[in-house]
Amino acid sequence: MRSFLRFLLSRRNSFKPPQQTHYKAMSTSSASALLYAASVASPAVAGTKPDDDFTKNKVWHLKHGGFENPWPSWQAMSGPSIMKAMISRRFSGASNSPDTTPPPNQKLRATWLGHACYYVEFPGGLKVLFDPVFEDRCSPFSWLGPKRYTPPPCEVTDIPTIDAVIISHNHYDHLSLPTVTKISKQYPDVHFFVPLGNKKWFKESNIHNVTELDWWDEVDLTLTPKSGKDRSPSVTSADEPKPEGAITARIGSLPCQHMTARSLTDRCATLWSSWSVTSGGKSIWFGGDTGYRAVPKESDGEDDWSEKWAHLPHNPEFKKIGTMRGPFDLGLIPIGATCLDVLEPPQKLKEALKHHNIPEEGVFDVCNIGESREF
Repeated sequence: MRSFLRFLLSRRNSFKPPQQTHYKAMSTSSASALLYAASVASPAVAGTKPDDDFTKNKVWHLKHGGFENPWPSWQAMSGPSIMKAMISRRFSGASNSPDTTPPPNQKLRATWLGHACYYVEFPGGLKVLFDPVFEDRCSPFSWLGPKRYTPPPCEVTDIPTIDAVIISHNHYDHLSLPTVTKISKQYPDVHFFVPLGNKKWFKESNIHNVTELDWWDEVDLTLTPKSGKDRSPSVTSADEPKPEGAITARIGSLPCQHMTARSLTDRCATLWSSWSVTSGGKSIWFGGDTGYRAVPKESDGEDDWSEKWAHLPHNPEFKKIGTMRGPFDLGLIPIGATCLDVLEPPQKLKEALKHHNIPEEGVFDVCNIGESREF
């Protein structure tokens, strides 16, 4: 389940959301019918970064390779302990087979395609797909591993245009080889943006339109209208005058609190990121997978924001993101895990909002799979 954080509200008149939950086509703008050449370059004027030793020294980089969460708000779990917890929850009954009957439909600005996958259409015509996974299982095996509770509301082939794909990290429920291969073949001009260290995997998978970024790095993406059948990307200077009709975007990799692994031997070998995208005068933040602070199991059933647990550290980077790269028109934020009852995260969200004197609707909102909302 994911929530929409809205800092600034505005109407989008270029998107016509579908009225049904499951559908076979998404909206397009007139710009989508054109062919575009994609270019990626470092911005002529870079965004502001935190002016502190933490960021300057890239503390999240390990001396001998790989990455880490350098905050006290993070508590690492070993691979065996994660597997033990998942199996224990399954057989103890703590892991629910959720009731996925959707709540009443609402119009949405972006389209949620399940788990962390979103299809976002910007006013200027840019179409971005986040963390696409269209397989039945999140696993290196098609017959074993976590199985999705609900089918995806569409297939890759149902999406008419994808200009960019943004990956938050390499876990199988966020980076799927079959899915990105299909996308690359169907949309040969699509450009992938990934956290540091993931480009090698894409190259080995025969996907070459890839840009990898460290935290606080940014690039400019420019889509230039052109004629003919050639759709190969080209690279231009960021401060070069943009042709008439060009679509531009600023894409940035930002910190989050998580980890990575696709096997037993590559834990935290590649980076994980949240992302910002600005295009058409609007800006969004995509959280991917992230935590905010580690809360001990002893707090189950208690108010973990009470004085008893007030000493627990929280991650300081999100405030920096808001200060340095915000405000955002839309935030796509994870609020619950797959092992929970599907309706528990939204209920917990409402309780937290009430506790912090934030309106229960209109600031953080929850959407249904396949729904689209237009701001």
